[in-house]
Amino acid sequence: MKTLERSLRYSTASLVLLTAFSAIALAQTPLRLPRPSQKASVMQTVGVTDITITYSRPGVKGRKIWGDAPAGTAPGSATLDDSRARAKDAPIVPFGHVWRTGANEATMFEVSDGVLINGQPLAAGRYSLHTIPAKDGEWSIIFNSDSGQWGSFSYDDKKDVLRVKAKPQMVADNQEWLMFNLDPITENSAQVNILWDKVSVPFTVEVKDVKALALEKARASLAAAKPDDWQMRAQAANFALQNKLNTEEAMQWLDQSIKIRENFNNVGLKARTLAEQGKTAEAIAAGEKAIQLGKAANANAQAVADMEKRVAEWKSKM
Repeated sequence: MKTLERSLRYSTASLVLLTAFSAIALAQTPLRLPRPSQKASVMQTVGVTDITITYSRPGVKGRKIWGDAPAGTAPGSATLDDSRARAKDAPIVPFGHVWRTGANEATMFEVSDGVLINGQPLAAGRYSLHTIPAKDGEWSIIFNSDSGQWGSFSYDDKKDVLRVKAKPQMVADNQEWLMFNLDPITENSAQVNILWDKVSVPFTVEVKDVKALALEKARASLAAAKPDDWQMRAQAANFALQNKLNTEEAMQWLDQSIKIRENFNNVGLKARTLAEQGKTAEAIAAGEKAIQLGKAANANAQAVADMEKRVAEWKSKM
């Protein structure tokens, strides 16, 4: 009996000790040490779509960056990016072979929505980005479904999702550390520039229809919105009405907002919308209601005065 008790005590103590060690292990932070090619990330939102590029930045460091592959190297797109196997005078990035377009882990390209890359569709998701530099002519920009690989060492072209062509440009200023930037941008696009040494390689990321996508996301947000969230409904209605997107649906959102909490903002928006629709009498009634609500709530005095001016103008047209 005593032996059994000792065994139970030993087992319990062992379990407690094991649990404590497990807790310590889980609490430990990963070891971080400096890297010669440090990690970087750049993000740009186009409309409601996030574009994120995460990469590591190798330096020129006086080395030959671009050039022909060493003599005797078989032609093709296989990566030659293993510094351990690179000949002393070989270029860092040989033409005609897959390049990791960075250092360390594979460069990651992520988009939150489907986009067009140089006019070609790429679905929302996370991809590893590789390139094949050309001695003459255009480069290949590759988006590969294996986003977790190290560099391009295990690159498999069967996992390519998209390849596009991009024309390199020579630049006057030397870019010592590899850099991705997104410039210029427009309301529906961003130009990605790969910059290293004296070479810049641009390609375009475009959102095909920013307003339609924003409206689609607004519908999803409203479907999940709290029943008492009048602000989100008013904001979505305002966006749709300003951009003349499905006015009937927008008015439904606006009426829902007013039903939840009638105030100067949402009633005033309805008044302005009715006036634009030529429903002057209804606009006047809504405008007067908005003025009343605004004064009662000590709303922005200038906004209330503007509404009073609008109502007076609408009345003059009756």
